[in-house]
Amino acid sequence: MSLESESGLAGDALPGVLSESLHAELVAFRRDLHMHPELGNQEFRTTAAIKERLEKAGLRPRVLATGTGLVCDIGLKEGERPGVPLLALRADIDALPIPDTKSDCPYRSTVPDRAHACGHDMHTTVVLGTGLVLADLHAKGLLGRPVRLIFQPAEEVLPGGALSAIEDGVLNGVGRILALHCDPRVDAGRIGLRHGPITSACDRLEVLLDGPGGHTARPHLTTDLVTAAARVAVDVPALIARRVDTRVGLALTWGRIESGHAPNVVPQHAELAGTVRCLDLEAWRQAPDIVHAAIDEVATMHRAKSEINYVRGVPPVVNDKGSADLLRRAMAARRGRDAVESTEQSLGGEDFSWYLEHVPGAMARLGVRRPGERTARDLHQGDFDADEDAITVGVEMFTAAAFLEENDG
Repeated sequence: MSLESESGLAGDALPGVLSESLHAELVAFRRDLHMHPELGNQEFRTTAAIKERLEKAGLRPRVLATGTGLVCDIGLKEGERPGVPLLALRADIDALPIPDTKSDCPYRSTVPDRAHACGHDMHTTVVLGTGLVLADLHAKGLLGRPVRLIFQPAEEVLPGGALSAIEDGVLNGVGRILALHCDPRVDAGRIGLRHGPITSACDRLEVLLDGPGGHTARPHLTTDLVTAAARVAVDVPALIARRVDTRVGLALTWGRIESGHAPNVVPQHAELAGTVRCLDLEAWRQAPDIVHAAIDEVATMHRAKSEINYVRGVPPVVNDKGSADLLRRAMAARRGRDAVESTEQSLGGEDFSWYLEHVPGAMARLGVRRPGERTARDLHQGDFDADEDAITVGVEMFTAAAFLEENDG
């Protein structure tokens, strides 16, 4: 079936359709990564596997200065400077420090307490497959514009491996960057897309409270740190919510609170830890000052000394309209316009946002829900898995984007 995109090119006229044999190879590659997950900045085996396959295709990938991750240009000779801005495709390659709980899966993780539970093995495989297809088309003289592949380490490590990759020059000569992220709420064969913010900013917060302890029979002679910690846990998020426009979605959520060891002892220390998330870029920039002030105010009220460790994470991913439209047209050319659905902004963080501080770009949500699967296997859960037909969907969308970008000039 011929599908007309907004560019005027027909879907069946665009090269880059994935062969069955390459799809099978990519599925095997993804399963191998899934069985051997590696944490951020430790992705040596993963890096070596990507490098070997790219070199087999006649490409010359360069391992990043951090020792893991790669960058690889297609359509440029070594040392050649591009005559036009490059289109970059980015994949994150690290796994999570959680156990793989899939019980009946031949490719479950073989590494204790490590799992590709966020789909980075899928992202890596899609960008690798795109590179292999484009390399073949370039060899046939069909790729008129160079493309850069970025395999980035440590996405899960705040403030994200994107920063070191950018410092290593991966954006030099790049005019636009695209990425995708698995979405278990979207059916395989479809993508979710929006322009504007698609993820949230995410920072990490640790609070230490101190004061003189004592006997619970005489709390008036102590700084009641359990109560102080409880008030910080409850009151600070409420204060923050009233000190910014509610539309920016600045939210503090605690994940850990610890204090005390005995029921009749008022402790001298308490600790809280959580995350600060924000939907708006400008509000994110103001967030540390707002959070510091609220914590100090509540702690002082309860005579507790506070020490705050506010760790900057990542800003929101804000999809450039032109880049989001390019992904929309690419997906429509391959699968039809109905294969693109609107998606909401997520409160999850993504260090792809750092690239967008430098060049325009967009991230799509790649549907990975299997047909008939009623309950989605959520991200960052030990039983997460993906419909591997989505690999073909991602590769063909990215190859279409490469040719539509070339046609746009």
